[in-house]
Amino acid sequence: MSNPFDPRALEDLARRLSEAMPPQVQALRSDFEANFKSVLQAGLAKLELVTRQEFDVQAGVLARTREKLEALEARLKALEGG
Repeated sequence: MSNPFDPRALEDLARRLSEAMPPQVQALRSDFEANFKSVLQAGLAKLELVTRQEFDVQAGVLARTREKLEALEARLKALEGG
C-alpha cells in the first residue's frame, strides 16, 4: 500500500505543533519538530489508510460487481419463471 499522506503536509503539521509549544521550550523546537513528524508518520501508518484514488478504484469495482449481481439475479428469476 502506498503512503496516502503528502510528506509536505506532515512537515507542515509538525512545524505548526512545534510552533504551538510554550516559549520556554522553543529552544528545543527543531528536536520537537523532528519527533512530532516521526510520531505522526508512525501513527498514521498504523491506520492502514488508502489514497482517495485507491478508494475510488475500489468503489468502481464494487459498483460494477453490484450491477453484474443484479443482472444475474434478474436472469435467474426469469429462468425460474418468476
